[in-house]
Amino acid sequence: MDITFLSVLGAGLLSCLLCTLGILSIYNFKEWAKNSMNYFMYFAAGILLSVAFLIAAPKAFEMNPHGPMYLLAGFLGIFLVDRFIDVYVCHEDENERNLRIGIVAGLGIAVHSFVDGVIYATTYSVSFFLGVASTLGMIFHEYPEGIVTFSLFMKGGLGTKKSFIYAFLVAAATTPIGAIVSYPFISQLTGPHLGLMLGISAGVLAYVGAAHLLPEAERESKKYGILSFALGVIIAILLWTVKTQL
Repeated sequence: MDITFLSVLGAGLLSCLLCTLGILSIYNFKEWAKNSMNYFMYFAAGILLSVAFLIAAPKAFEMNPHGPMYLLAGFLGIFLVDRFIDVYVCHEDENERNLRIGIVAGLGIAVHSFVDGVIYATTYSVSFFLGVASTLGMIFHEYPEGIVTFSLFMKGGLGTKKSFIYAFLVAAATTPIGAIVSYPFISQLTGPHLGLMLGISAGVLAYVGAAHLLPEAERESKKYGILSFALGVIIAILLWTVKTQL
């Protein structure tokens, strides 16, 4: 079997596992999960931002002369998806919002998690190193995503068992599905076309780190949260340094 596909599948399944652990943590150990979530978000934001700008974006620019445009397209595209969901939710009054927030947020999270799988298919198709670098950032945001998804469904009034099942389906399972579904198409791309996909992926990575994880982390900033962010940045810089030596 294709080693690249196995790498993509492994990354997708690992993301699924960590997201499921997040769901199980909030399901069984509510206080510990809530106290730990902030550090995971800071750490993941540090890696994702650094990988996007130091590794993914330069490679996309090298492969496709229009790479910067696709980077912007990826960033703006995922922003518009998030914005649409926020506006749709916020237009409802508080009671209706609490009843429907699980469904609406679940749709957004499902799309986001599916795109995570597409990013794995893209980055590993470019190079194993880039795939690993992206995986390191992506998997650490899966744990808090599982916690947040379960909490949103609970807020929507779905009950504990239904919230657990729906959180797993929309946040955890969609990532390996996205990887498996997109890989046959992406694996056929070469040169500029693969650079196009990588540019879009870099934009998505940057958005997830800057506009999704960091603001959420800052809302309930822990005393040493910034150290987790710095550790993520340092690890990404070390990866970039290793790459430049290869």
